[in-house]
Amino acid sequence: MSTYVWQYLTEYQSERADILDAVETVFDSGRLILGDSVRAFEEEFAAYHGAPHCTGVDNGTNALVLGLRALGVGPGDEVVTVSNTAAPTVVAIAAVGATPVFVDVREEDYLMDTRMLSSAIGPRTRCLLPVHLYGQSVDMAPVLELAAEHGLKVLEDCAQAHGARRHGQLVGNAGHAAAFSFYPTKVLGAYGDAGAVVTPDLDTDRRLRRLRYYGMEERYYVVESPGHNSRLDEVQAEILRRKLRRLDSYIEGRRAVARRYQEGLGDLGELVLPAIAPGNDHVYYVYVVRHPERDRIIEALAARDIHLNISYPWPVHTMSGFAHLGYGKGDLPVTERLAEQIFSLPMYPSLAAGEQEKVIEAVREVIGAL
Repeated sequence: MSTYVWQYLTEYQSERADILDAVETVFDSGRLILGDSVRAFEEEFAAYHGAPHCTGVDNGTNALVLGLRALGVGPGDEVVTVSNTAAPTVVAIAAVGATPVFVDVREEDYLMDTRMLSSAIGPRTRCLLPVHLYGQSVDMAPVLELAAEHGLKVLEDCAQAHGARRHGQLVGNAGHAAAFSFYPTKVLGAYGDAGAVVTPDLDTDRRLRRLRYYGMEERYYVVESPGHNSRLDEVQAEILRRKLRRLDSYIEGRRAVARRYQEGLGDLGELVLPAIAPGNDHVYYVYVVRHPERDRIIEALAARDIHLNISYPWPVHTMSGFAHLGYGKGDLPVTERLAEQIFSLPMYPSLAAGEQEKVIEAVREVIGAL
């Protein structure tokens, strides 16, 4: 059984009564599309972030797509981002007709190397898209400084960093808009696909609401084309409302798991554990470690029925679907090196200490035998 399936099942067993009550609440209301649960979740998620506006959408990818469109990004524009990310970050850029431009990541924490942003900005650049990766924040100060200097929009990809903070500020509050995914494995996960866009700007929020509903402002009348059917589902919204109240406890559970890994694996030499960037509060969406013998370790652990994930084995710029961008081997050396060495240990708040100890013991034995 995969770690992700086990995570879902253990969480569901502990929260089953509340989840089923959420479903019944929606069904009993008679409102299944854009009803009270969606409105309430949008208000509560915005309030959690101290943001004025939140628009619920159907998934995290469309949160990025609609976020880009609402900020005016489209065909002929360039969007600067990273290649060490989940493919949907870049798929969303392509979906609006824009061209992704990649900068490398930092060796120490795998986050966007903001020192490289200036050289990536050109006359067609319209937007900077930093990815708050693995559970911690990009340093947004230089991103915002360059955006202001060049008149660019900033869309934060917060899919992996619900509740993460930098110098006390929650991710999603720095740019012109921020996209969130609530895929079931996320720090705040739904029971299916769901997403949201947070923004401080009323006009951006109004455009997002039109774009998620066929481009309509009033029923049956399209004012903006092309719109989408990208509405957040009422059932998922009500489940997310309940789980949002537990988000801080989920984060504390993940941090406890991270501390146990640090205590159990911190002395293993070539095994590099996650580094927390100065000023960051990490929420450990995934617990990414690094070792030059990654593939041998994963194979040996699989033989012990411990199956681990790699986030991510193929940098986006090396994928055949993006070959037309013209990037070649060696263009993003840190990203490419990481793809050969990183892998993720089991990480979810309900991971029992005893089960985690078995993983720690197995990792120590496997690495010790290399």
